[in-house]
Amino acid sequence: MEIKEKRGKIIRKKLLHKYRLVVLNEETFEERFSFKLNRLNVFVFSMVLALILIATTTLFIAFTPLREYIPGYSSTALKKKATELTYQTDSIQQKLLANEQYMASIKKVLSGDVKVKDLNKDSIFNTVQREINMADLFPTKEDSLLRDIVQQEDKYNPLTSNPEVNFVLFPPVSGTISLDYNPEEKHFAIDIVTTKNSPIKATADGTVIFAEWTAETGYVIIIKHNYNLISVYKHNAALIKEQGDLVKAGEVIATSGNTGELTTGPHLHFELWSDGYPINPNNFIDFN
Repeated sequence: MEIKEKRGKIIRKKLLHKYRLVVLNEETFEERFSFKLNRLNVFVFSMVLALILIATTTLFIAFTPLREYIPGYSSTALKKKATELTYQTDSIQQKLLANEQYMASIKKVLSGDVKVKDLNKDSIFNTVQREINMADLFPTKEDSLLRDIVQQEDKYNPLTSNPEVNFVLFPPVSGTISLDYNPEEKHFAIDIVTTKNSPIKATADGTVIFAEWTAETGYVIIIKHNYNLISVYKHNAALIKEQGDLVKAGEVIATSGNTGELTTGPHLHFELWSDGYPINPNNFIDFN
């Protein structure tokens, strides 16, 4: 016990033993300033200074762009770019999925591979009606009064025009229907007998999305119209329009013929599809 006490006294004496730090002029040995120190003060001051340096360095690394220069830390610009790429990738995946579904619908149009039990959209107007019923379009009393006032003011105004637009389907060719629409036998079209090289016209405004030769149906042209409507024209002798062309209703797009394996004479195989489902063209076009 005595030895331990002696050691403790010696350590305390060394820690608390005072020293003087003097700064002198080298030439004149004049004393500039001095400090009274001991080992304990130096140790405490060193620890406090080290803690301050560590805290300051941590704050600089955490809250300033300096951390980007330290290996292992990702830059803010890189994180932003990665986030943008993630959103773009997700958007591209959704577009690819939509395109795949659309192409699958086009393949059904070309092959006619549609089950009868899936034919639950036999009218364009049903689709449009569902969209209309989703919103309350009945005007209020105040709205009706305002419409009457505006109509009276613009009744004789030459600058006003009628914005009403009707979606009308025109017969693609003149002729006699030889085979009618029959989904039970997977004949999702009507066959119209006509003379060879008769002009085939677009049934409505749209964009040509397919214009190629097929072994079974010869020259085929497919047009996409408004309201997700697609019209198909098969067994043509020649195609006048190409993929990507914009066509107007009644514009000549092909000439009738007898091409392909599945034909017995000059005629037009005409199909209408709405949202990937075949519909009866007789319901919307007067072929007489």
